[in-house]
Amino acid sequence: MHLIIKKGEALKQKTPCLVLGVIEGKLKEPLLQQLDKLVAENVTRAVRSKEFSGRKGESLLLHGGTGLTAERVLLIGLGKERSLSLDSLRQAASSSARLLAEKQLGSFLLALPQVPVKKSTLSERIQVIAEGTLLADYRYDRYLPKNKPGQPVALEKVSLLIAAKESSKEAENAVAAAQSICAGVCFARDLVNEPGNRKSPEYLAMSAISMAEKVGITTRLLRREQMAKQGFGALLGVAQGSEREPYLIVLEYRGGTPEQKPIALVGKGVVFDAGGISLKPAEKMDEMKMDMAGGAAVLGVMQAAAGLKLPVNLVGVVPTVENMPSGTAIRPGDILTSLSGKTIEVLNTDAEGRLILADALTYVGRYQPRVVIDLATLTGACIIALGNHAAAVLGNHDGLIRQLLKAGERSGERLWQLPLWEDYAAQLKSDFADIKNIGGRPAGTITAAAFLQQFAGKFTWAHLDIAGMAWEEKGKPGQPKGGTGFGVRVLVEYLRGAAK
Repeated sequence: MHLIIKKGEALKQKTPCLVLGVIEGKLKEPLLQQLDKLVAENVTRAVRSKEFSGRKGESLLLHGGTGLTAERVLLIGLGKERSLSLDSLRQAASSSARLLAEKQLGSFLLALPQVPVKKSTLSERIQVIAEGTLLADYRYDRYLPKNKPGQPVALEKVSLLIAAKESSKEAENAVAAAQSICAGVCFARDLVNEPGNRKSPEYLAMSAISMAEKVGITTRLLRREQMAKQGFGALLGVAQGSEREPYLIVLEYRGGTPEQKPIALVGKGVVFDAGGISLKPAEKMDEMKMDMAGGAAVLGVMQAAAGLKLPVNLVGVVPTVENMPSGTAIRPGDILTSLSGKTIEVLNTDAEGRLILADALTYVGRYQPRVVIDLATLTGACIIALGNHAAAVLGNHDGLIRQLLKAGERSGERLWQLPLWEDYAAQLKSDFADIKNIGGRPAGTITAAAFLQQFAGKFTWAHLDIAGMAWEEKGKPGQPKGGTGFGVRVLVEYLRGAAK
């Protein structure tokens, strides 16, 4: 898709479709009144018949009239002015793109950059609109027949209209930034959507290497033998139930000065999670191919950081395994010795993500990171707590958590902080080892984080539980069913702030 910056008056643009944002209650704006005259007062008729009012998510498609250069006009509702935000523009662009693609229109012009969002810059508006458009064009169709009837058309050329006085260069730079970020998101989505029969730990490792070679990132893989020598007992304990070989994927991006300590990103990479001996129910087990979404997000962030040339040093670590039941699988009651030396009593083999993350968190210590952030589809309890509207964030540093919360609001990938008081660690006390891997049903998301804190406590550390956000079950504008790539945008936004 080509994203092009244009200047001029909206109603004088020649395009298959002109997209205008409409704020609820602002239907008497001069531009809309002028449009109404050009389309034989069809806007007025739609308002009177309550077909369109500007409410968020509403749309009205009109065909061009006398004196109107555009062949069509799409009015897209933005909601109340007081709630108008950059994310409103992102969602409006996404909804518009999806709707027009379904109507087989691959080219159109968005006048959304001229919507007056308070305290926003042109660059910010252009970036979110470009993101919404690019992500709406995402398809995972490699196993579908080509030109399947009824499929939305691929977008070809989308123009973004800015005012004559605004800087084309600033707008073009914002488009380039959005393209780098969305490339990382789409890479993560592709990895999550890949079926389990193809997506082995080796597949994930080779995908990381291929990406890294393209963008100039250093990559290193640790295989089973190397991890056994170093003492990755928790990770290898999970891996021993599968015939597929485990890997530790390590990526380094050096965009900062040589003396700058890196930010470490750690992502859970369970390519398929059957639960091990603590077998999951059959219903929705097919979705467990997405249990490596945290690892996919880390890979997507690394790709985006390189594309954006962020002036930071990053280390990305993805422990990748498959969790299967077999004669060689670990059993409930087994005790594993982690890379840190701590012993772990495994009471539930389906609480495996925290085991592989424990070793990965210990491993990143050798880089002396200034910040460590891990991402994981870690607990079903997080979905019970927050639904599919936000990811949980927990950690040991309030400043870091505030930065992540702010990045979540700005990126549209919302986070919500849960407490991590010392009291919760008491639920993890074991009679037979240093710690057990589950703390019972109460506060499951928090006790999972409390477990990880045992291995990350010496760092400035935050944990993102993205279980409710990594997978879209039904599909919606801008987000088809499947992997969402959640985590890429929020972490890129955080890193851009940290780079300053």
